[in-house]
Amino acid sequence: MIILCAALLLLLIFVSYRYYKIKKMVTADLPYITDKLDKIIENQSTERLLVMTEEKPLRELLVSINTLLDYHQEYIADGSRLRMSMNRMLSNVSHDLKTPLTVVLGYIETIQHDRHYTSEEREELLAKVNGKVIEVGNLISKFFDLARLESNDWPIEMQKINVNEVCRETILGYYDILNSKGFEVAIEIPEKDIFIHADRQALKRILENLLSNAIRYGKEGKVLGLALQQDENQVIIEVWDRGKGISEKNAHQIFERLYTLEDARSSSTEGSGLGLTIAKRLVERMNGSINFTSVPFKKTLFTVKFKS
Repeated sequence: MIILCAALLLLLIFVSYRYYKIKKMVTADLPYITDKLDKIIENQSTERLLVMTEEKPLRELLVSINTLLDYHQEYIADGSRLRMSMNRMLSNVSHDLKTPLTVVLGYIETIQHDRHYTSEEREELLAKVNGKVIEVGNLISKFFDLARLESNDWPIEMQKINVNEVCRETILGYYDILNSKGFEVAIEIPEKDIFIHADRQALKRILENLLSNAIRYGKEGKVLGLALQQDENQVIIEVWDRGKGISEKNAHQIFERLYTLEDARSSSTEGSGLGLTIAKRLVERMNGSINFTSVPFKKTLFTVKFKS
């Protein structure tokens, strides 16, 4: 009987202790957690909830809350990065459209108000106007292409294609411009045919964008290369130049929408900054990868890889 009473007494003590601990949690810990959480959210703070407790359920709750806070902070950071990207994009869009349109208006005003031009000179000015209008049209077309890619509205028809043929066809399309700009061209395309499953037009567009980029920013080096190779697992396409390259501070932005090198806008061969973005999106749509390395005036290399 005495043993039974002792056992009941111990049980009562344990229940009382648990009751006290739970009461403390409810009356002290939970109000503190609620108040601290409200302040973290209100101030957009990076703080986390720290409560010393032996209660396993409360510890698990704190872990879950802190995980949600981490997700919340990442969501806020992503939103901030997106707003910055959009602001830069709008600024660049305005610049890229305004510049050629300003030139067009200048030519038109000259033609309208200056009566001293000969017919031949007027024809030359009109040809320049036409070139700028085409430039604006191409830019708008790129915007449209990027919008289609990001909304998954660009149809990709995966089929077996001959990569050698696409590479040769694309580089030949740039023969005249490379020749006129005095580029030395290094082409390494094997005689043995290499095949991958991809969209032919999309692959050609990728190569065109990479070659255009190499011509635009590699003009000081006067050398451009295109190489194709295959190993056991993948097909590798490389486009390289020996121009001014890409500095480390710009490397993380090179594939962003409408990003151009800082001094590109003072150049006579401005780029919209869309070409590399479109190339990256197309490569990813075809389950490939694209990356680059750059040593200014030595070698800037873009590498595209697809599974063989």
